[in-house]
Amino acid sequence: MRREPDVTVVVAVYNTMPYLTECLNSLIRQSIGLERLEVVAVDDGSTDGSGAELDRFAELHPEVVKVVHQPNSGGPAVPSNRALDVATGRFVYFMGADDYLGEEALERMVSTADANKSDVVVGKMVGTNGRYVHQKLYTGNRDVTLDDSELPYTLANTKLFRREMVEKHGLRFPEDMPVGSDQPFTIEACVRARKISVVSDYTCYYAVKRGDASNITYRANHLARLRCVQRIMEHTATLIPAGPRRDAVFKRHFDWELTKLLQKDFPALDADIRRQVCEGVGALVDAYFTDGLRDGTGVKRRVRFGLARSGAVQELTRAIADETEHGAPPFLLEGDRAFALYPGFRDPAVGLDDRYYEVLGETVAGRLSAGTRLESADWEQHGTELACVVKLRVGITGDPSSAVVVLAQGAMPDSADKPGARKLPKDAARPKRVGTLTTEAAEDGGTLLTARIPLAPARAKRGVRLYVDVAGSPYEIPVRTEGQPMPLARRWGTTDPHRVAANTNTKGRLVITTAPLREPKPGVGARLRRTLSRSKRK
Repeated sequence: MRREPDVTVVVAVYNTMPYLTECLNSLIRQSIGLERLEVVAVDDGSTDGSGAELDRFAELHPEVVKVVHQPNSGGPAVPSNRALDVATGRFVYFMGADDYLGEEALERMVSTADANKSDVVVGKMVGTNGRYVHQKLYTGNRDVTLDDSELPYTLANTKLFRREMVEKHGLRFPEDMPVGSDQPFTIEACVRARKISVVSDYTCYYAVKRGDASNITYRANHLARLRCVQRIMEHTATLIPAGPRRDAVFKRHFDWELTKLLQKDFPALDADIRRQVCEGVGALVDAYFTDGLRDGTGVKRRVRFGLARSGAVQELTRAIADETEHGAPPFLLEGDRAFALYPGFRDPAVGLDDRYYEVLGETVAGRLSAGTRLESADWEQHGTELACVVKLRVGITGDPSSAVVVLAQGAMPDSADKPGARKLPKDAARPKRVGTLTTEAAEDGGTLLTARIPLAPARAKRGVRLYVDVAGSPYEIPVRTEGQPMPLARRWGTTDPHRVAANTNTKGRLVITTAPLREPKPGVGARLRRTLSRSKRK
């Protein structure tokens, strides 16, 4: 008589050929051994031969593989619940029918659960074929909780669960959710679990993105995804009281699921759908977007959530469309505060608090770099004095009085040639301004900075650098020529003549080079003439 298996693997199957074959093969090859394994596969009305492939494996391994056939239910919840009803293993493990396991996956996870007395074990997952899988959880074999790790960003049900805990609390998948039905199950299991362990030193699970992108997650529309997120968050709120622990879970839903509803495809949606999405997102913002979550969310997302909450559909649509086409808007500097000038800022009709638009300790380097460009460079001479006049457009309005344009001597650091701006370390020395600086408003938004930088006679190669303060943090922005014509090289000085040139280095960076002009040493010309004369006679 076959003993109770250690683990039951649940596979919900709907039209997953040819991926299904690799999935099942990876189970049969598990190092835990067939005598310790049970596979319960539920065919959810497949029409591509998946059902026949399941039956083939059941005939080859009748003691291991159990197959259930049923009409299509529209999602993985019903077949997963059906499999739980017949599972007999001490542990249960869920996997997608288009994914596969590493050979030692089940053995390592069961051993970890037994050694640590864990009710949930998370095995390391990676994506294949371009599928994204969050990796920050897998920093070592350790125990975690929902509120002190990256676990909230890894809420798929592809984990090992102690079946005794599952049955004790009656954990099942909500069958009216076409996508995301695994999250209520996983979140509640993690809340109920005595201990949650992570296996990070072995890749247990390979998540496959199908070539036709037909995974159900990729096919759901905006309203279906919104309804599922609403259900997940409402269910979570019944399990975890308001506070930092709940915020730790909901940060994932605001950062991922809700953010994805307000991306560049939003403006193309039907007007009524946009309105419904705004209403739904706004209700969740009202209910769960605490001050802590708001202030810990980047200004781009924060503004979109705020506009949805205010019902400002037109402003939200314009904010997304404008940023998709033109990049981030300019910043408004007011003392030591900075605000991103998205639509609706200080508009009484929108009524959104300034805090939604404020830059709050986040790195805005990429946005600064995107809004900065060289407008012109030229020479300006007064008597024997020569200066380089550089005009820059920066994505800032207000009074950028703390902006600094310097002509830095010597080799430039590697950071200067990187594509984006660089936030300077807190202990970095504040660069000194060289020359004079004036500002004016740019016609297309932002501010024009005009720096007049005096040149000193010397042999030197200097890169032009721009430093600007935003909300108390200094940033270095690469000054690139972007195809702008450079001024012709010129000579200046009488008693100590020098030559100056503006060039573009290999990374497109503006570089000013000065060098002395010296007369040939005495006798050099005569020697050269004698050499040329001898060459002609020969």
